[in-house]
Amino acid sequence: MPDKPLTVLTYAASASLAAVALIYFFNPNHLFDGEASTSSASTRKKGVVGLFNPANDCFINCILQSLAGLGELRLYLIREVRRRELCDPTIYTSIPTNDKDGKQVNASKLVSLQSGEVTQGLKSMIDRLNERPIHKKTISASNFVRVLEIAFGTRISKTQQDAQELLQVVAERLAEEYHAGKEARKRVLQDDEFVTVNGKIGTQEIENAMPELEKQDRDTMRIDGLTTDPDLDSIDEEVGFPLEGKTEAGIECSHCHFRPKPNTTSFVMLNLMVPHKSSTTLNDCFDAHFKTEYIDDYTCDQCRLQHALNVFGKELDRVRSEAEKIPIRAKILKVQMALHQDPEHPPKDVDLPDIKLAPKRRIARHVQITDFPRILVIHLSRSVFDPGSFSTKNMAKVSFPEKLPLGGLLNRRNYKLLGMVTHRGTHNSGHYEAFRRQHLYAPYSTPHKKRPSGPYSTGGSPDLSAASNPSPPTQSRDTDILIESTRTLKITENGALSSVSSDRLASSNSLPSSTRPSSSNSGMTVSPAPPESLAMDPLAKKKKLQTEPPSSDKTRIDNTKKRSSIDITRLRRKKKVSERWWRISDDKIKECSTSDVLAMQKDVYMLFYEMDRDE
Repeated sequence: MPDKPLTVLTYAASASLAAVALIYFFNPNHLFDGEASTSSASTRKKGVVGLFNPANDCFINCILQSLAGLGELRLYLIREVRRRELCDPTIYTSIPTNDKDGKQVNASKLVSLQSGEVTQGLKSMIDRLNERPIHKKTISASNFVRVLEIAFGTRISKTQQDAQELLQVVAERLAEEYHAGKEARKRVLQDDEFVTVNGKIGTQEIENAMPELEKQDRDTMRIDGLTTDPDLDSIDEEVGFPLEGKTEAGIECSHCHFRPKPNTTSFVMLNLMVPHKSSTTLNDCFDAHFKTEYIDDYTCDQCRLQHALNVFGKELDRVRSEAEKIPIRAKILKVQMALHQDPEHPPKDVDLPDIKLAPKRRIARHVQITDFPRILVIHLSRSVFDPGSFSTKNMAKVSFPEKLPLGGLLNRRNYKLLGMVTHRGTHNSGHYEAFRRQHLYAPYSTPHKKRPSGPYSTGGSPDLSAASNPSPPTQSRDTDILIESTRTLKITENGALSSVSSDRLASSNSLPSSTRPSSSNSGMTVSPAPPESLAMDPLAKKKKLQTEPPSSDKTRIDNTKKRSSIDITRLRRKKKVSERWWRISDDKIKECSTSDVLAMQKDVYMLFYEMDRDE
């Protein structure tokens, strides 16, 4: 009997541990998002669209939610999909016989890249995630997963995967589709026979839509109705893929200070190693990644040629016969020419001394970003690989800023944090969460959306701010004074500006002359006679106002004007960057602040920065 209570406690503890283990493996959101169940109805109405997690899909959901909050990526997807819709489909189905390297191309893969399958699938998914639901709404990412499986010809495992690896694959695929479509359009412009036969490529729709899509004015020439650029290298040199940047790696010899041509590589994500510390900063991770690295026992190309010159010089001194000196002098001359022109490419017809005999130097290797992406994705690598045991996770705290300045003084770029992915758990298991800033972009200005000709018509958009018949300078100056005076004098009792009169004046000034009343004699535009104080010269008016004694009405107007300026200043102060975020764990969504996001130093895994639009 004394052992019976102990047995009961043992069974109870075992059952509790088993229940916790089942919840952790089959529904990890319950442990990490306990507050989601207490969210109110008003919070759900203001939320965003969630994603189902049927079987370890949190690594897919967090990436899609983070990408949905990037405005630059949405603009890129809209432009690319719209461009492919406007162009002739045969542009993206035609394939070359060989690639740039002369190798045979994979026809099915190239057609898939040129058609932009993943680009269209991601756009559809992001559009659904950016809906503003009235009530709680949850969708599935199965459509996008199916697009990936078709594009890559494989199945995505249902086991727990790495979110960084998925984003790397998706981003590289998007970049490949962008460059494949760009090369396809470039090939078509170079093929005169294709342009002549397929006249649809040069239709008026594409010709009118390309300026809107690319927003660039370029000198063009016509070939059978197709808008082409004289410089084929500058075709499609628009903004480009927003996640793609370029780094430049160069070395410098510490002995002769020779710098070979740097190697330029493109990237869609920066992988920064987290140091083995209890806490660190994002700047320290950047410094460790881009710091100058010193390498010993390196064979410098210029030092090797200089060593060859010394060897040939000694050989020339030992030779006595003039006939034997001629080939040696020829070698010396060729090596000297290579030294002055390009030390990286020694003369092929000269047998240099063995590379093992060349002097070993110490070089400095440095890496820098030469082309900053508009969307900077940072992956904080926390994996610790040990050959003798299992891999572990680095649990160091990494502090990161909301505003991230990069570059030097001449090429400074400022980035703003728009998204984050966190990971809780061990190296082999855990749960991902996404953080999205509640960032709303300004809507597009479409003042002529009801025109019968359509948005891609041949007629240009009229400029409502300019009149058809220019008015004299005195009239425009008086009108400006009238508008400015109306804005300052028409003040209500509560300090708010009355802009009715100013709006009417501005609209009447912007209308064409054909809609204004005109005189029968001259046909000139007749403006209403301004008051005497407004028609007066500005300098005379200023002197008259200075000589006038102050009155009670003027004092009341000045006080009201101060109150209105204070109100305007207060309104301007409210226009700040949104401090509210969405914390998204699959289908569970709740609000948080910027301070809460910056406090996730232990779990931060990926950061999404967007280049400041004001730059």
